[in-house]
Amino acid sequence: MSARALWTVDDIAAAMGAERQGGLPATISGLSIDSRSIGAGEAFFALADRRDGHEFVAAALAAKAGLAVVAAARRAAIPQDAPLLVVPDVLAALRALAAAARARTHAKVIGVTGSVGKTSTKEALRLALSKDGETHASVASYNNHWGVPLSRLARPHVAIVTAIAPVHLEFFGTLTKIADAKAEIFLGLEKDGAAVINRDVAQFAHLKRRASEAGVAHIVSFGERAKADARLLKCALHADCSTVQADILGHELTYKIGAPGRHLVHNSLAVLATVVLVGADLALAALALAEFKPAFGRGTRIEIELPGGTALVIDDSYNANPASVAASLSLLGQTPIGPRGRRIAVLGDMLELGPRGRALHRGLLDAVLANSVDLVFCCGSLMKALWQALPAGRRGGYAEDSAALEPQVLSAIRAGDAVIVKGSLGSRMAPIVKALQGLSARHDMSESGASNNGTLQAASAQG
Repeated sequence: MSARALWTVDDIAAAMGAERQGGLPATISGLSIDSRSIGAGEAFFALADRRDGHEFVAAALAAKAGLAVVAAARRAAIPQDAPLLVVPDVLAALRALAAAARARTHAKVIGVTGSVGKTSTKEALRLALSKDGETHASVASYNNHWGVPLSRLARPHVAIVTAIAPVHLEFFGTLTKIADAKAEIFLGLEKDGAAVINRDVAQFAHLKRRASEAGVAHIVSFGERAKADARLLKCALHADCSTVQADILGHELTYKIGAPGRHLVHNSLAVLATVVLVGADLALAALALAEFKPAFGRGTRIEIELPGGTALVIDDSYNANPASVAASLSLLGQTPIGPRGRRIAVLGDMLELGPRGRALHRGLLDAVLANSVDLVFCCGSLMKALWQALPAGRRGGYAEDSAALEPQVLSAIRAGDAVIVKGSLGSRMAPIVKALQGLSARHDMSESGASNNGTLQAASAQG
């Protein structure tokens, strides 16, 4: 954590209308809502959700937090000498502080929303813009009522909508309603701000209309369509990268993306259009994309040692929906395999899809066949619909949960294979990735044991 002061305590107290208690520091270096990861000198906000954050104030202060922000109704349970800022409502105070932070910044603010591609787009923006000046991006995608940067609070200068896809259908019901939810970001745009919208999605006209209704005058589109303002001219998809030729708001350029996948190519168009809109250096940004690497659990490539050679594991286990699974299967399809290798997909349930869940899982069959996936391992009651639709020769294994599927996957993998692991976070697919990595460690130990045995035998023969 950075020790640089983020706020003076005078300013933070004034912004939140807080009462002071205990020996407070002059400044704080950051904010946290998690006592387990808080840094020294940071402010701990005791938010309440499934657990009440006030239960963890002592732990946060023991971890050298500079102070805690607590509700007046809970102050009596905390030692009187503890360094506190006391407010009527902790969440409201955090929002007030966010509004104050936005008011004092002179930075260009960019908001990213969409059904898929938010994190990779945010990270590509961080990389591209950091070549031109100091750049900050959220550490993670806080998709909850605490962390979602409500657009009227963040007031972005540019708002990107990456895509509209059947995600969270259980709550929204239709793609149009999902588009409406994503379009809420336009309501908070700065007066002279711009909307950057995927022209290739079926809801483009709807999103454009919503942006216009919100008073957005500057609407920029990206995609493969001929009328896109940031348009893909051609691309070459490789196993570990992509090369792209594009017209970005009238500037034609060729660049490389340091990670594979057509979805990253599309989102790079939005990234570079945004670079132009905020006045940063387009050439520097395009060069920077060659350094792009996927975030943890979102396409990380892991080579594991096995008897007879290596296998590739692509860890895409962080989350899943029909669009992102199709993109993952496309990535698997372009991944080279060894002489005896196979393309293997290990898939867990895609959650929150509502009544169409089974049909959407079964619909993945087209992507399996189109991308020459040799074996599919499935777990979960929803993914059983795909399992039942698979041709017999492509059925790798099925189990009710990931723990039961794990031994089936481990026993099947061999040198030359390319394996992708994908599923919603609640499907718990990450342990399968960890277990596959463990195969490499076991192989190393086996090789070491064989080598030691050979040395001992040689020594005995010499004796």
